[in-house]
Amino acid sequence: MKKYKNVLQNRQDAARKLQDVIPMQRLKDEAWDIVAVSRGGLALASLLRGKLHNNLDFLFSASIMAPNNPECEIARVSESEEIVINEALVSAFEIQYDYIYGEARRKHEENILSYVYQYRKGRHFSAMNNKIVLLVDEGSETGMKFMTALKTILAEKPKAVYIAVPVLPTDVLDLLEPYADEIFFLHDIDDYVNTQLYYEELEKVDEENIEVLLQETKLKRKIDEI
Repeated sequence: MKKYKNVLQNRQDAARKLQDVIPMQRLKDEAWDIVAVSRGGLALASLLRGKLHNNLDFLFSASIMAPNNPECEIARVSESEEIVINEALVSAFEIQYDYIYGEARRKHEENILSYVYQYRKGRHFSAMNNKIVLLVDEGSETGMKFMTALKTILAEKPKAVYIAVPVLPTDVLDLLEPYADEIFFLHDIDDYVNTQLYYEELEKVDEENIEVLLQETKLKRKIDEI
């Protein structure tokens, strides 16, 4: 753990280093769609894209927690209502699937739809059929956000799906590899604790930041259409 503590200065540092492992010329020439899976991932994705005009979007999802443990995520639902379940935890805690599906509907209606209207003004997530997609996050404790995004996007039959993430656990890397065409990362860590630990500075991304970042990509789209 000590070996990797503060291995990255901030998101700017992470973006610069990821640009060295991602084929940025292909990203530009093939017009990859860049999709963030978290608030921090959106900030990182914006830095990663830089001045390029690739589409940038945020795939919203919400966690479903164990009924008797509000800190234990047992499943996650995306804005297209795709659900990923941690089967091992569900079995261990003997959680009923009716509870998971009920919570998924509630989270989708109460949380995700409000995000869509607030941040995208009601616009649905862009269609990914036959697109090349790059999923981005600043780190990953469990891989649930990536797995939910992968399930959502793979259902739309994209041409390819890549992942870019500066730091992630080794077991999460093994989990994701069968589903992604390639994973671009800087460090895979055996004894991963939490993402914050691996950055010297990781500023909070508030609601205003999200609106600004998504508004910037909307503006770039309009410029490209001129």
